[in-house]
Amino acid sequence: MKKLDLDVMEMIVAVADAGSFARAAETLHRSPSAVSMQIKAIEEVLGKPLFTRTTRNVALTEDGRTLLDYGRHMLALREEAWSAVVRPEIRGRVTIGVPDDYASSLLPSVLRRFAAAHPRVEIRVIGLPSHALIPLLKDNTLDLACITKARGVTGDFIRHEPMVWVSARSGRPIWRERPLPIAVFAHGSAARAGAIAALQQADIQYRMSYESPSLLGLISMVEAGLAVA
Repeated sequence: MKKLDLDVMEMIVAVADAGSFARAAETLHRSPSAVSMQIKAIEEVLGKPLFTRTTRNVALTEDGRTLLDYGRHMLALREEAWSAVVRPEIRGRVTIGVPDDYASSLLPSVLRRFAAAHPRVEIRVIGLPSHALIPLLKDNTLDLACITKARGVTGDFIRHEPMVWVSARSGRPIWRERPLPIAVFAHGSAARAGAIAALQQADIQYRMSYESPSLLGLISMVEAGLAVA
């Protein structure tokens, strides 16, 4: 019989927290099919389903919720055991660079786990666009950075995020206006360059309604129905 080892429990927790195999796969840095197959294999061994599946998401069964509680406890004990051994040896400062749009989606859970495991390490985060972080990375101002892929910079690939256009959910259909009002990041942004290139390729006239290095600013313009982004 296959054991419920920590890797399996981590996968169950990830799927439960994410609500889908695809989002859990991003967290685990594995393919959605691999995660789905692993969960199915465990369900077959246990002889009962852990998740109910729909076309859009997954939800825990009663047995799944029971196992989830044990899973969280086991993973917490793993972190506690690791910290008890390693914590006295790790101290100092880590300076991390990350753009606003990545900071809101990728950073919180990672930093929370790191801080819990290594409380003697001081974490400093610098929030700037990717193109502004690259020079800081090269001159060792930053210890590491999470940036959009760029020439001349090597690192580990985390995930691919497709670019899509978004507009306000309600109000007038601003996406039909020509020239199209757009909200974009400041010069140097790969997202800005990609958005403008897509409009030019589609031969869509546009006007710069808002430019900012801040993701929050772009979101505000979109929610106000003043631009697409």
